[in-house]
Amino acid sequence: KKVGNPIFNHLFDEFFNQGFSAPSNYSRQPAVNIFETADNFEIQLAAPGLEKADFSINVENDSLKIAASKEHKTVEGEVVKRREFSYYNFEKIFQLPETIDSGKINAAYANGVLSVTLPKKEEAKELPPRKIEIA
Repeated sequence: KKVGNPIFNHLFDEFFNQGFSAPSNYSRQPAVNIFETADNFEIQLAAPGLEKADFSINVENDSLKIAASKEHKTVEGEVVKRREFSYYNFEKIFQLPETIDSGKINAAYANGVLSVTLPKKEEAKELPPRKIEIA
C-alpha cells in the first residue's frame, strides 16, 4: 500500500512507468579530443560502455574511419520495465594530412576512451633549432 498524497503517487507512477526507449538504430557522435606533439597526432574518442571488439578502424587513401557498433542483447526471460539508455552506433571520418605515416597508426582502448596515435613522417617532424655559423 502506498502512503502519501494519492495524486502525487499517481503522477509519480505515470512519470516513471511511461514507455521510453531509444530507436534501435540510435546514432550519436562521441566527443573527440585531438592533440599534436612533435612526433605524432593523437585522437581520443570518449566511448564508454564499449569493448575493444566493438570498434573498427580503417585507413583508405587519405581518410581514417573510426566506427563502433554495439546493441543491447535481450536476455531470455528478461522483462524490461524501463529503458532510457541503449548502446549506439557511430562512424567518424578524419581527413589525414600528407604528413602522417599511415602504416604506423595504432590504437588502444582503456577506461572508455579510444586513443588512436597517428605518427608523423620523419620529414614532417619539426627539426630542433641549430645555429648557423657565418663563414
